[in-house]
Amino acid sequence: HIRACAFLVCDGVIPENTGRGYVLRRIARRAMRHGYKLGQKKPFFYKLVDDLAAVMGGAFPEIVAAKERVKAVLKQEEERFGETLENGMTILDAAVGEHGRRLDGETAFKLYDTFGFPIDLTADIGRERGFAVDMAGFEAAMAVQQQRSRGAGKFEARAQMSATAIAELHTIDKTKFKGYDSLSENAKVLALYRNGSSVSRLSAGDKGIVVLDTTPFYAESGGQVGDSGEISKDGVCLTLLNVDDTLKIQADVFGHYGTLVTGELVVGDTVAANVDMPRRHRVMRHHSVTHLMHKALREVLGTHVQQKGSLVDADKTRFDFAHNAPLTAAEIANVEAMVNREILKNEATSAKVLPLEAAQKTGAMMLFGEKYGDEVRVLEIGSSKELCGGTHVARTGDIGLFKIISEGGVAAGVRRVEAVAGSVAFEYVQNMEKQLRGSAVLLKSQPQEVEAKVSALLENIKALEKQLATLKAKVAATQGDDLLGQALDVNGVKVLAAKLEGVDAKGLRETMDQLKNKLKSGVIVLAVIEGEKVQIAAGVTADLISKFKAGEIVNHVAQQVGGKGGGKPDMAMAGGTNPAGIGLALASVAGFIKERS
Repeated sequence: HIRACAFLVCDGVIPENTGRGYVLRRIARRAMRHGYKLGQKKPFFYKLVDDLAAVMGGAFPEIVAAKERVKAVLKQEEERFGETLENGMTILDAAVGEHGRRLDGETAFKLYDTFGFPIDLTADIGRERGFAVDMAGFEAAMAVQQQRSRGAGKFEARAQMSATAIAELHTIDKTKFKGYDSLSENAKVLALYRNGSSVSRLSAGDKGIVVLDTTPFYAESGGQVGDSGEISKDGVCLTLLNVDDTLKIQADVFGHYGTLVTGELVVGDTVAANVDMPRRHRVMRHHSVTHLMHKALREVLGTHVQQKGSLVDADKTRFDFAHNAPLTAAEIANVEAMVNREILKNEATSAKVLPLEAAQKTGAMMLFGEKYGDEVRVLEIGSSKELCGGTHVARTGDIGLFKIISEGGVAAGVRRVEAVAGSVAFEYVQNMEKQLRGSAVLLKSQPQEVEAKVSALLENIKALEKQLATLKAKVAATQGDDLLGQALDVNGVKVLAAKLEGVDAKGLRETMDQLKNKLKSGVIVLAVIEGEKVQIAAGVTADLISKFKAGEIVNHVAQQVGGKGGGKPDMAMAGGTNPAGIGLALASVAGFIKERS
């Protein structure tokens, strides 16, 4: 198990619920569960990587080179599974007991979806314990979830089509895409759809889908958003349709989704299709720079980096990739520097359509699990060579400027980078500079002095916080001494219940400790109001904890001010949301102690 998992991780696979990642997860979690059965309650599986490297490192040096990364990936998976294994087993046991030696499909799916139990792992447990799994029910629950996920996504033009309209799509000629070379084309209207049904015409105000025989509009695919723009006819815009988006409503049939502003559009019309040029150029810059960034990430972080998803639009590029640790500031700076060096070279971009086998021989990067046709488009941009059907800049210099604006985790072993390019990147840098200069004005310094000024202010704040804490402690101590005289004698037990002023929760606890030491024997309840909330502490000296419990006392008070709490027999804390009631609540402490004396 460890050998299979380690080699998969070395090959860039990460645990997930699809494809190769799911195979890895199934193998790893099966091994982890057996360790759990043998009494291993803490992560252990990842530690076997050291032994594997020692045994097989000579023949497979990549295991040694990637050892720490493999351990980190498997440890993260083990910790994640360990958090849910016990809860999942509890749910499984309860469900089997309720349904009499049969696990229903809904529960099996919940174990998969919520607790990460691969279905074959659940089936293994069933065989061991003698119960069956409702596989048909599991598949049905899975199908419902997948349908729900699709429905929750972006508008899907094809999903809006009626059964008759979908059948009609198979008779429509393929759309000829001319958008690689042109942003404006004359075309013929092949079909129109309104409210999911085929129509012969659209009138002003109608929202619908227009299918053309030829188009310069790129249809959303490969992570790149669809083009927007205008469709008009008669040369003087007597009919004008604003295209909001372009999608594939069939594999090779493009749907132009928009609103008819004026006139009418009829099947058979000859129209002018014009792409929004500034928006397309912003999208192209972001798509082209994504390829350069992918290459740079692999060079900086390692060849295990593989694309896990992307979204390219006019405002940014968002790129998800396999990696198990946050990027450091130095790594981000290195990626940015490498990409911008490629941009400055201003090399020409090349795109060739080749048979799939010939494309593979060029060494172009291909995404595992992606479906490719017999012919593919090989894009060379800078030092990057990948298969890509998107639209791109003519030269790397057309990208302008590249800047990473955020980095974070989106799933176990998957990081997300967002970046901007061209005019968007320039505006981002300008805005950051504006904020820096604004901060400099507030700090009465020059922009280059802001970091030192902020550092000095933080040190000053720390010093002031220490002084404030010292003063609060002195105030609390003074109040504590003054309060000692207010202690009541209740059936021979000293009881002190009082409100403090100007102290925080920490000061409350410190004052409690001081009073217990000075009172020697007794029950103490202290409260402090902080804004709209009240903090309460109850203390019982060691000689009285057999009779009185601090947790019971503090709960008695807290319940009267809308709260609850707990703690040890000698010390307990609580919070409340009704400060106005704390006076009466404290006054009730003596009676509470008297009843239990």
